[in-house]
Amino acid sequence: MRIKIINPNTTWSMTEKMGACARAVARPGTEVVTVSPAMGPVSIESHYDEALAVPGLLAEIASGERDGFDGYLIACFGDPGLLAARELARGPVVGIAEAAMHMASFIGRRFSVVTTLGRTIGQAKHLAEAYGMERFCANVRACELSVLELEEPGSGARERIVEECRRALAEDGSDVLVLGCAGMTDLCEHISRTLGVPVVDGVTAGTQLLESLITLRLATSKRGELNRPPAKPMEGMLQPFALQE
Repeated sequence: MRIKIINPNTTWSMTEKMGACARAVARPGTEVVTVSPAMGPVSIESHYDEALAVPGLLAEIASGERDGFDGYLIACFGDPGLLAARELARGPVVGIAEAAMHMASFIGRRFSVVTTLGRTIGQAKHLAEAYGMERFCANVRACELSVLELEEPGSGARERIVEECRRALAEDGSDVLVLGCAGMTDLCEHISRTLGVPVVDGVTAGTQLLESLITLRLATSKRGELNRPPAKPMEGMLQPFALQE
């Protein structure tokens, strides 16, 4: 089994951290390849960033199809380009927000999402609604940390995330925590041990969910709207993205 984890931003240190955490939970024999696109933002913290991350993400899906990967994980909590990626890929494509929210719903009655910047709260709430998780999602909370602060030694990011998680349990009535940024993946075990509750990280949850789909030979249905997009010319910088019949 070969799976490709795509960090849609271009910060390689974060991509390497995701790969280490994914490999720690992957099944024996699963090859986990982690990549960042050749183009895109260094972090994704707005609708603008998310839109500009999608072309590089889709280029990685296309190259993965040429290289024979069995499935893909989109490692950004906004799940950017998820449906477009599913149109392109033969195998399953999983987004970490979708994976984390569904996993959390299996192990508790209510979960709180703890994310980075307050400006992304609306995006996370929208995804909870779109995924049918709104009734499980007690709240979405922000630490007011930039994504890149998670990569800075001595930034105090870990402590601020733990404290926001502590407040979530005290104030939201939640019994499970969901980490709302792929850059938090290495904090999952520490937070769970510190606070004594299950903590779901989308990178590790998504890795195991993707492995299960591949094992069950379940891929995106091509019967309806997620069939391969129609071939058509593209202009300007998007010419390389034109699909062939």
